[in-house]
Amino acid sequence: MSLQALMCRRHQKYRRYFILAVCGVLLYILLSSGQSTFSDIVRRKTFELRQQSDINAFNSLHNHHRFLQSDQVCVHPALEINHLSIRHFFEDRKPVECSKDKNWVYVHNGTFRINKDSEKLHGKVECEYVPLFRETDYRTTEGKHIMPMPDGAPLETDFFKVSCVAKDNSTYVNIHAGIAYNATVHARSPEIPFPASAMGYNVLMIGFDSVSRMTWLRKLPKTHAYITKELNGILLEGYNIVGDGTPQALLPILTGQTEEELPEARRSKAGAKPVDNHPWIWKEFQKLGYVTQWAEDETDIATFTYRMLGFKDQPVDHYMRPFYIVAEGMYRKFERFCLGSAPRHTVYLNWVKDTFRMYTKKRKFMFGFISEYSHSDNNNLGLMDSDVNDFLHFLQDGGHLDHTILIMFGDHGARFDKIRETVQGKLEERMPYFVFRFPPEFEKRYSTALKNFRTNSLRLSTPFDIHETFKDILDFRNIEKGNISHRGISLFSEIPKERSCGMAGIEPHWCACLSWETVKYNDTDGKGAVTATVKFINSIIEPFKDKCLHLTLLNITRIVKYVTNNDMLKFKKSKDVDGRVADLSGKVLPTETLYQVTFKTTPGNGHFEATVRQNAEKTNYAISEHEISRINKYGTDPVCIMETRPLIRPYCYCKSKLTNNGE
Repeated sequence: MSLQALMCRRHQKYRRYFILAVCGVLLYILLSSGQSTFSDIVRRKTFELRQQSDINAFNSLHNHHRFLQSDQVCVHPALEINHLSIRHFFEDRKPVECSKDKNWVYVHNGTFRINKDSEKLHGKVECEYVPLFRETDYRTTEGKHIMPMPDGAPLETDFFKVSCVAKDNSTYVNIHAGIAYNATVHARSPEIPFPASAMGYNVLMIGFDSVSRMTWLRKLPKTHAYITKELNGILLEGYNIVGDGTPQALLPILTGQTEEELPEARRSKAGAKPVDNHPWIWKEFQKLGYVTQWAEDETDIATFTYRMLGFKDQPVDHYMRPFYIVAEGMYRKFERFCLGSAPRHTVYLNWVKDTFRMYTKKRKFMFGFISEYSHSDNNNLGLMDSDVNDFLHFLQDGGHLDHTILIMFGDHGARFDKIRETVQGKLEERMPYFVFRFPPEFEKRYSTALKNFRTNSLRLSTPFDIHETFKDILDFRNIEKGNISHRGISLFSEIPKERSCGMAGIEPHWCACLSWETVKYNDTDGKGAVTATVKFINSIIEPFKDKCLHLTLLNITRIVKYVTNNDMLKFKKSKDVDGRVADLSGKVLPTETLYQVTFKTTPGNGHFEATVRQNAEKTNYAISEHEISRINKYGTDPVCIMETRPLIRPYCYCKSKLTNNGE
């Protein structure tokens, strides 16, 4: 793959739609009037369409376009959503189609309910209720059967199997999840004094396995648009993983340590013990009276039981592993990705909804991790988009987000071999999706912390920083500037620009920061990038040469060359199953050089910054209008086209200015 991955360009699919829309408008105008030039119409109508589309999926996908943050040590690449080298890995999948006969049983606020519509269709329904209990992390047992289980009865346990018979002799068998009333948990929080230094918000953290930032934009566009545009969530665009696989992503978040730093828990090692005594962050929340919850599907590859010994005792108040152990054996009875009439991912989302209903006024720490749709193939992820978006609407419309810090994330990007063989794929693996959304009142209470968080969204951040942020939620320290000597820095403290991967605990082959060097102004290739950019700007104003003057280079103020981290390019995979030893035998080579150039033009003393890519053969420079920025004010320079041609304001120096100035 080429270093084109480091450039922000438009998503090809949406660009085609956009061009078709523009062409339709142009055809109408050209047929009705011959007074305007073709390029004139294109620019005007492009601007008008852009103005009208800032809430649709087009802009939600492209709102990540940014110039490289070249004033800090770590400069992350601005990745392309539909890069040629990886686009063939992605496709749409057939929607989930579950049974049209609605599930006869459902759960609401800890209550067993029989669907009235099912009784209208099949006659009176009687059900046998089988409570399920956790015995170990690898075994679920059944409790005493209840027959019949009355409609409206409280749940005996969070999870249960049910067998029902209707008057017409039709039957229903399924497994269900809810939140059973737990007197101990309900009584706990009032007994614990709550410190004034604690923020006191709920924390809801939902992750998806192997989902990069770019893949989230590709496959969960509705969810991304809602959480960032409607809910004002803050996307961490400089977030970088610190190791290979899910344990290396989650352990630093949940414990603040790496697997190597924690007690031995690998089942194949002498002296290994279950992970109960790790310093789990949810234990600290629980000490303050929080209700705690954990869910993770795909039990055979679950984070702490695949290679490790799992938990001896149930780790949280509400633990969904016993449900999935039984449910996975029943999947074959239903349609793909279904449990009866319910898509499987909605079972988890409804479980979270029931947690909010059961513990309306109690503080909660909730963590969910979904692997089934994305672990081995990202393409199924899109099947969840509408349901996850609806779930967020439920939280918002119900007022639950008024007191909840919402976090949605990927642990890392796709790791399957073929995509790992491309530069874009390597970069995406290291840059997963990570977004925080804070309650509206948060900014009033913690304005400086939120300001720092927004600043940090473009700085180098890691899983260790998420852990430190959790500690701040529990005990806010109000430190405005992060200590660069610390591996983890709370995102409520400003991360210094000087932070490097080494300072943040990221090994070189996991570092997605670009290597960069300042180039001398007389460097042939660097100067060529500047010349090409000035030429490109003049091509933009060429259709308006009757009003705007041709620009020439006045001077160069800075040229920086960026290249992809060589250690990252060499990384092929982990040599060991634990992800601790890197195989650096990869031979992926960059095919482009990326320049960021800053220069001034005359007349008008325009100061521009642009990102330019040069192919490996050094025969061509590629420039996009979206990667050129005017970094000083243009004032009245473009007065002659100010209202009629707003898109070229940054580039136009009006001929009338020379006349008015007597030049």
